[in-house]
Amino acid sequence: MIHEPLPPTPRRRFRLGYDKTTGLLLISPWLIGFFLFKFLPILASFGLSFTDFYMLEPGETRFVGLENYARLLEDPAIGFLIVATISTAVSTIPLQLVASITLAALLSSPRLKARTAMRTLFFLPSIIPGVAILFMWFGFTDPNVGWLNRFILRPLGLTGFNDLYSDAAFAFLIAINSLWAIGPGMLIMLAAMQSVSSEIQEAARVDGAGPLLRFFRITLPLITPAIFFSLVINLIAVFGGVILLDRGNAFGGGGSPFNRYISYWIFDEWQLGYAASLAWLFFALVMVVVVILFTSSRRWVYYPDRAD
Repeated sequence: MIHEPLPPTPRRRFRLGYDKTTGLLLISPWLIGFFLFKFLPILASFGLSFTDFYMLEPGETRFVGLENYARLLEDPAIGFLIVATISTAVSTIPLQLVASITLAALLSSPRLKARTAMRTLFFLPSIIPGVAILFMWFGFTDPNVGWLNRFILRPLGLTGFNDLYSDAAFAFLIAINSLWAIGPGMLIMLAAMQSVSSEIQEAARVDGAGPLLRFFRITLPLITPAIFFSLVINLIAVFGGVILLDRGNAFGGGGSPFNRYISYWIFDEWQLGYAASLAWLFFALVMVVVVILFTSSRRWVYYPDRAD
């Protein structure tokens, strides 16, 4: 016989209402910040994308409809920037995932001494802002005064690093700089690996499976949800980039060429309307990639509670 749940008593209803109100009050600073500094600017940028907003003459702003979006089809840089952005993502995201999984596997080994201290040391660089790390790499590899040439390459009799601002050198610096932010990804992989049942590992060990076979045949398939989560987060981070405002100067410090192109139209050409349309085009492209990832995840991501 199935018993229907009893209706909540007045005291229980009061307690539930009190808990909800308390919870909303506790998260209200974040909600206010999200609404004022993220949600409203997003809506404003969508409205600005239908105008010819010129930052030096805001009073002459006119509604131009889809003119900015039609202009995107005639911009010869769009196709190149899309390919360059995808190329940057392809060169950095797999590197971040492999480094995160490798570090997590090493730091989860029971044979490792001082595991807690090692995990802390590997996580600490991710606290430092990526822009500061990128400037540090620029200083380290500077052809004239950088430590790479002065104290490492030249004493060894090597020619030195003389083309810092070439496309290949900049792409290499972006890829290396991305490894400084793998701390959160490493912790995600580490938590996923620690959640793998020890009974499964022990059964495979009894059957004669070695460490590498257990890692590739058991651990990796079982942590695919964490890999998928990190893949989506890294994709958004690489595509999003950053814009740093310092004393009136704009620095497109992200790894996305498309993002730097948007900052160019904002801070060099002052055409905020066209920059907003570029941003929304970029958002649509990112969403298409994310939808493709979610669609493909059905084939390679393992969820224990998913029905066959």
